[in-house]
Amino acid sequence: MRNIAIVLAGGSGSRMKSSKKKQYLLLGDRPVLWYSLHIFQNCPRIEEIILVCGAGEEEQCHREYVENYGFTKIKKITRGGKERYHSVYEGLKAAGDCDYVLIHDGARPFIDATMLERIFEGLADCPACVVGMPVKDTIKMRSAGGYVEQTLPREKLWMIQTPQSFSYPLITRAYEELILREQTSSEQDAGAAKITDDAMVAETILHIPVKLIEGSYDNMKITTPEDLVLAESLASHYRGKG
Repeated sequence: MRNIAIVLAGGSGSRMKSSKKKQYLLLGDRPVLWYSLHIFQNCPRIEEIILVCGAGEEEQCHREYVENYGFTKIKKITRGGKERYHSVYEGLKAAGDCDYVLIHDGARPFIDATMLERIFEGLADCPACVVGMPVKDTIKMRSAGGYVEQTLPREKLWMIQTPQSFSYPLITRAYEELILREQTSSEQDAGAAKITDDAMVAETILHIPVKLIEGSYDNMKITTPEDLVLAESLASHYRGKG
């Protein structure tokens, strides 16, 4: 099996209130992005890493992660697009022919080898798998007027994380259809702006079931300065993993 990890590192990080993008900020003595790349580099099931970065950052990423840190599995560094789903599509095009892709947000540093094994076990039964965890809090829907509209059944709710993993032909077909609809629709973005993750593309375009795989409550996405403070407390533990 030829498995490829597509790591997204093109986010602007506007909520971080920093001149440096969140995926390049330091956790301990390593950039945020280093942690997930380290796990993929050391996973024997992953043959190649494709890094999707911001415009003009290709040479910087090659220097930092290929030359400096020695991530030899990074075979391609490609430029992302306007929205997240555009960046994923660029990564899929760069992947070429393979069996499975694991699509991961570079701002989630705390994946581990055990989580990846659970993903591959899931892919053996279902061609679309996403990691996540059950929510801990009670979740309520808010009405337009600011009142509680509905209390959702907590036992059925999961917060979704990455990696999100798919049969390459399947997810590529879904993204090609999404982009085609966007290009040919008279409505701006053809509803694609509402796409928030890769599973949603598979669900809405191909109407296929997506299997939930246990992730980790540590598998946080670093978005705000407060997240970075919490991540600092986890970083030393995860630097030795992989």
